[in-house]
Amino acid sequence: MQILNGKKTAKEILDTLEIDVAQRAATGKKVPHLAAILVGNDGASETYVASKVKACNQIGFISTLIHFDDKVAEQRLLEKIEELNEDMSVDGILVQLPLPAHISEKKVIESISPLKDVDGFHPENIGRMVLGEEEAFISATPHGIMLLLEHNKIPTKGKHAVIIGRSHIVGRPLSILLSNNSKPGNCTVTVCHSKTINLKEICLQADIIVAALGVPKFLKVDMVKEGAVVIDVGITRVPDAGKKKGYRIVGDVDFDEVAPKCSYITPVPGGVGPMTIAALMKNTFKACVERN
Repeated sequence: MQILNGKKTAKEILDTLEIDVAQRAATGKKVPHLAAILVGNDGASETYVASKVKACNQIGFISTLIHFDDKVAEQRLLEKIEELNEDMSVDGILVQLPLPAHISEKKVIESISPLKDVDGFHPENIGRMVLGEEEAFISATPHGIMLLLEHNKIPTKGKHAVIIGRSHIVGRPLSILLSNNSKPGNCTVTVCHSKTINLKEICLQADIIVAALGVPKFLKVDMVKEGAVVIDVGITRVPDAGKKKGYRIVGDVDFDEVAPKCSYITPVPGGVGPMTIAALMKNTFKACVERN
């Protein structure tokens, strides 16, 4: 069993980006600028945004954090996004999800310019991804998973990949990427969800399992065949009085039981999470290069 170390892989990607940014700066070219919008004071969202801003600072990007309280009017948020769309200094825009109930995520996502949609959620970018167009910004978590597989030379051609979870943020886009005629790719993909019958039997046929449903320790050892590759996308805060913060982070995989059976497995934390940030930075760099 080998650990797929997302932290290490992400660092290597970010180190390369840092060199590319320094070269742009040295030749007088524009440096990437990411604008992040955070609404409210959700602890997990604040942590995610802070890690994205930190990554920007580490590799020489410019970052702007715009923080609204959770009572902000939807129209005010849309006006701010339009302002960022028109701001030539800004290359990438991300709005941290989830949003308060009175704000339409659909309206917010569709208001971001597809050219600055580095989170890859705009329908135009999703359409371009489905068509396999290089211009597409691929949403950061599926993109990060593909980068992790590629970087660690995990064989995917002809493999059976089972994805548990059909969200438009992870499961669905990843199913398309893994089935593409590409490297990594060329998998036969099964997408499972809460209504799937015989889930255990389906998982036992899988060479690659991606657990992305947000249920702590859902994937058990009796659902995984010997030698499978397991990618854990789950990240849930579970109360733990023994921890300084009062909680611990748990994935969708029962790691201690499942790991010995795997050829490769991602840990939580330190697996997919850092790769999501690396993919976001790659998207922002790409947006900057394409716009300038």
